[in-house]
Amino acid sequence: MKKFVTFWLAFFTTVALAFNPFFVTAQSSNNTALFDDSWRFFRGSALGGERVEYNDAAWRKIDLPHDWSIEDLPNTQSPFDMGALSQVNGGFTTGGIGWYRKHFKVAAADKGKRFVFQFDGVYMNCDVWLNGKRLGIHPYGYTSFVFDATDQIKFDAENIIAVRVRNEGENSRWYSGSGIYRHVWLKVLEPLHIAQWGTHITTSDITPGSAKLNIKTTVVNKHGGKMPVRLVAAIVDAKGKELARETSKRSMEKDEQFQFEQEITLANPVLWGLENPSLYKVVTTVYEDDVWQDEQETSFGIRSISFDATNGFRLNGKTVKLKGGCVHHDNGPLGAKAYDRAEERKVELLKASGFNAIRTSHNPPSTAFLDACDRLGMLVIDEAFDCWETKKNPQDYSLYFKEWWQKDIESMVLRDRNHPSIIMWSTGNEIPNRDKPEVVAVSKKLTDFIHQLDPTRPVTCGVNGVEENKDPLFKTMDVAGYNYALDKYESEHKRVPERVVFAAESFPSQSFDYWMAVEDHPYVIGDFVWTAFDYIGEASIGWLGYPQRQFFYPWNLAFCGDIDVCGWKRPQSYYRDALWKPNQLSLFIKPPKPSFDTATFKKEDWAHWDWRDAVNHWNFTGYENKSLPVEIYSSCDQVELLLNGKSLGKNATNRSTKFMAMYNVPYQPGELKVIGYTAGKKVNESILRTAAKPVQLKLTSDKKQLAADNQDLSYITVEIQDSKGIRVPTAEDLIQFKVEGPASIVGVGNANPMSVESCQLPQRKAWQGRCLVIIKSAKNAGPIKLTATTKGLPAGQIIVQSK
Repeated sequence: MKKFVTFWLAFFTTVALAFNPFFVTAQSSNNTALFDDSWRFFRGSALGGERVEYNDAAWRKIDLPHDWSIEDLPNTQSPFDMGALSQVNGGFTTGGIGWYRKHFKVAAADKGKRFVFQFDGVYMNCDVWLNGKRLGIHPYGYTSFVFDATDQIKFDAENIIAVRVRNEGENSRWYSGSGIYRHVWLKVLEPLHIAQWGTHITTSDITPGSAKLNIKTTVVNKHGGKMPVRLVAAIVDAKGKELARETSKRSMEKDEQFQFEQEITLANPVLWGLENPSLYKVVTTVYEDDVWQDEQETSFGIRSISFDATNGFRLNGKTVKLKGGCVHHDNGPLGAKAYDRAEERKVELLKASGFNAIRTSHNPPSTAFLDACDRLGMLVIDEAFDCWETKKNPQDYSLYFKEWWQKDIESMVLRDRNHPSIIMWSTGNEIPNRDKPEVVAVSKKLTDFIHQLDPTRPVTCGVNGVEENKDPLFKTMDVAGYNYALDKYESEHKRVPERVVFAAESFPSQSFDYWMAVEDHPYVIGDFVWTAFDYIGEASIGWLGYPQRQFFYPWNLAFCGDIDVCGWKRPQSYYRDALWKPNQLSLFIKPPKPSFDTATFKKEDWAHWDWRDAVNHWNFTGYENKSLPVEIYSSCDQVELLLNGKSLGKNATNRSTKFMAMYNVPYQPGELKVIGYTAGKKVNESILRTAAKPVQLKLTSDKKQLAADNQDLSYITVEIQDSKGIRVPTAEDLIQFKVEGPASIVGVGNANPMSVESCQLPQRKAWQGRCLVIIKSAKNAGPIKLTATTKGLPAGQIIVQSK
């Protein structure tokens, strides 16, 4: 007990010296501290930037996560540049070189401990030094990595960690962001400790009355000699109640690394599922005899999964159809910055729109994203790479694959394998030369290695060009991912009836056909639309098509997501509601003029990820009495459309109508209303009302209370409304923002795919009558007031509390 108290006194002394000031989030374990605060940053080359004596006083002070590609370019008010090397792939954003430095102190009381830095994600080509000594490099921008800095730490003196990031050349097919865009952690460990990602929990023999837990824990002894080790694993439920524990003992030699294996039978387990994502924790404690050395909490869920061509995918013994979406890693106006709340909100919005599964295309996501999927009940396909040995871009991961693939697969699987949300691992996406024996050999090598690390989940890969000559490739996987191969489902099933498949990618415009195929064929376990959430880069594929043979600036968003970059549902998302949920109803208009210019582009014979050009408003001045096409998306039995109270007739909506009803309506200002009926009873309605002139700004927040932790976010929507509270869809006024209290503005947006405005200045033009402001809490508590102003209207305000 004395050593336990001594450890904590020393640790908090280190913390007080090192972090200026320091805080620990809920993610921190007993020996791990968030290291995100008080860095210095320089955009560009800095000769000697790794040296202790380098003068960084003029560098900008920042906190992590950070992404310099979303920041305004020098002498501009925009992060977008028509001459950027990234062009449409990166949304006309700029990478380059960036340097980070942080000064900190460590107390002398911590001599003898181990010091480990953990980086959750740095894009890309990262070099790290401590006190002028190189700790190591890490090329891949999406996997987590650690460096042991024990030998370089100075006590009761200033330490300087320096990080150089090189996001150079054409290396990505989408917006990657640049810099230390995920968290950094400092681990202060006793010489006897649990290894990095050293706990692995699996469950088996699950019945209503019991479940068997297998817990493997790797312990490292860095003491000078042999030690008696006692390992205690305690199972704790969501309320913090201990349910069971197991103790193991062993003597460990100097520098030995040993994996303890323990089994616990848990009575009456509560299973993790989509509707009730129940989580447990294993609290693993390491002792030298009876003296505390290390402790780690690992969240896990108890659930069973299976895949076969007869029953499809089963979760806890019940068949589940995967209502899936592909998701890139950026967070819209925040760029690639992976704040925990941004990751959580993304999952919340997808869940609310009916998704139950996400493919992390085409890279491992942040831990915060997976934690949110665990808490909220979202299934995940965790994907490793976009390319292997053959390049898709001149400076992409193919340059590093041979040397680094095993380290990066280890990082992904060892870090993520305890997440109950993950149901499959994916080795990659649309790998070139898929029919070549050498590529098939690589696929088998990747699959075999993943099975070695985690034998409990199947391995897949997103494959395009599905033909018979891909059979050798598919044999290296457990589940086949078909990209845009709807026409191959039945023919391939006749040839290979045991094959389990899913649409790893599909077109939004074909969502009905893709989903009906899932409903009709048990061997087709799901559909993952490209994409569930819109993203920066691959600019314009949702409007102008692909490949981008022409100059598309100022387009910078893909504009193909069910949900846009601000988090607002787009028309295709409302249609998917009708496919996935009962008694859904929504109303859209095909505008008389295209929403965006098409005159300079030929869309014919291009591949598209588009949806119908549709808007959800009833403001068409100048088109009075002219016929406008009206689309109704409905899972009700029948719909009735009314214009200013007059019925325009009823129509059935079902599979035979593709859950749509079409009307041609002569435009008249007022109210367009649709009523949905099921079994002859009214079950839903949707209304569009003509907006009058703007008179007010209305601010609404996704959450009214923030944690005062310098990390929490509030997403505030600003609407320009008329006197009746109707959003004015034609308003594009410039709105300016002012925040008062312990917070700052970290992002602004409006989801306009052609807007090149700043994503960070305290202003933004409205688009379709609204825009978004993202505020971040500071460390001190208190009320936060955001004020929005625009010419000719009274100011709008909202207050959020920080506690």
